[in-house]
Amino acid sequence: MTRLFNDPADFADEAAEGFVAANERWVRRVHGGVARATTSPDGTVAVVIGGGSGHYPAFAGLVGHGLAAGAAMGNLFASPSAQQVAGVARAAEHGGGVLFSYGNYAGDVLNFDAASRTLEAEGIPVRTVLVTDDVVSAPAERAAERRGIAGDLCVFKVAGAAAERGDDLDTVTAVAERANDRTRSFGVAFSGCSLPGSEEPLFTVPEGRMAIGMGIHGERGIDETDVPTADGLADLLVARLLDELPDGVTLDGARVVPVLNGLGSVKYEELFVVYRSVQRRLVEAGVVIVEPEVGELVTSFDMAGVSLTLFWLDDELEELWSAACDTPAFRKGGAVPQERVSAEERAADVAPDAVGPASDASRAAAPHVAAGFSTVRSVLDEHADELGRIDAVAGDGDHGIGMQRGSHAADAAAADAVARGAGVGTVLRIAADAWSDKAGGTSGAIWGAALEALGRVLGDEDAPSSAQVADAVDAATEAVLAFGAVPGDKTMVDALVPFAETLRARVDGGAALADAWTAAAAEARRAADGTAELLPRKGRARTHAEQAVGTPDPGAVSFALIVEVLAP
Repeated sequence: MTRLFNDPADFADEAAEGFVAANERWVRRVHGGVARATTSPDGTVAVVIGGGSGHYPAFAGLVGHGLAAGAAMGNLFASPSAQQVAGVARAAEHGGGVLFSYGNYAGDVLNFDAASRTLEAEGIPVRTVLVTDDVVSAPAERAAERRGIAGDLCVFKVAGAAAERGDDLDTVTAVAERANDRTRSFGVAFSGCSLPGSEEPLFTVPEGRMAIGMGIHGERGIDETDVPTADGLADLLVARLLDELPDGVTLDGARVVPVLNGLGSVKYEELFVVYRSVQRRLVEAGVVIVEPEVGELVTSFDMAGVSLTLFWLDDELEELWSAACDTPAFRKGGAVPQERVSAEERAADVAPDAVGPASDASRAAAPHVAAGFSTVRSVLDEHADELGRIDAVAGDGDHGIGMQRGSHAADAAAADAVARGAGVGTVLRIAADAWSDKAGGTSGAIWGAALEALGRVLGDEDAPSSAQVADAVDAATEAVLAFGAVPGDKTMVDALVPFAETLRARVDGGAALADAWTAAAAEARRAADGTAELLPRKGRARTHAEQAVGTPDPGAVSFALIVEVLAP
């Protein structure tokens, strides 16, 4: 379990502060994460990586010459927000465009894609390469659906080396895609990980047993087996990965980089015992070993587990893998003299969101909206542990803390906006930005979009009427549906849609807003409870669909809690 922390909600931010303080030679703090503390030539492609915290040395430890230009750092096991990703990209960009590369998880895709749209609108070209190396998470014919695990390192390294040698954005993207296509990983776990402040791990494995195919966010394994010897584990890992070779690769004489990765609490000596057998079995299979890596490279907090990655090389990929790099946690070759970023470039220009004109009626209504955020914050604080427990059944257990972080940020931002004279619409839009920025993850992106739509429709001209509120909820529902989930997928949408439909029907039928809202909240609760019988078809829980049956969806439950507590 995690022993050293202050307030668990502050753990990720405090860890980031300490990391930067300890590694100022390589990195500087920017909004949303870290960027290089050294300069790059004008026109250089910026390779920006990222994801949730809890995976060190991924992702911040891989920022430096010859590798990443910046890393967006989300909360523990939660994707960074779109604002964080865009902030890091702006700080890292040098006129050559930005390549985003990260593991294939729903929250990361939502937020990195949103950041891409923002940056493209600002005139910064962006490309994306998802890492999909985990062979257990989807069959070969659906490889694009696979998760990204320790193979992240291989893709990031060759992309960074290509950018460092001066390749343009399309060329760097193409080489990163080729690296991903030629990377396969497979992992096992002997025990789950525990988040700071949590008394229980996200999953458990019976004594003497081993989970096969777990994720790096505390997702439980696909299967279980007895713990083998070190040689037996090497046999299992190598055999599974040699069963699926990339197109065009044959074993006889093929060059491969083995990456034996510890997931958090397996000692290096244990890894070396396993690696001696991994290398022997690969050589017996006829392959040529090139610059292997053994150690903690992509971790899962304190999980006891091991993964093996095989990165199959061609001439160019070998050159890029072997190229010099210098980062806090991963180095190759000799040191390269580098110029540090100037003090002027380091100065952050952080200004509060502007508050525009608003009618007296809208300003008078705005404190009621702010009070609503305070109420929402309180109910989410009360239920955070339960929401995390529900999420851990088939997901990664971070829903409660993510909703807490989002609601606390929105509450503070809404109160500040009211104090500065904002109307209802502006209060909601500022709170939306704060929620999505601090919560991160899928829920952060979704709640940010929903609140922004509410604020856009309600505006700052009038005190909201019942009809306007129903219109705003309809707009928020459309914004959430745009993320791709539909009723029946076992997501927040299953509670949101019946809430919006009931509210609209009651308001159109002449009911007072309070009565209509109460009736709609009751429908949301009924629908949220009903998600217990559904199989998840979206998000991380999809991989463990059968295990989720019997437990309601945490996003639907948190939505029901929020609309219920707002009803009075």
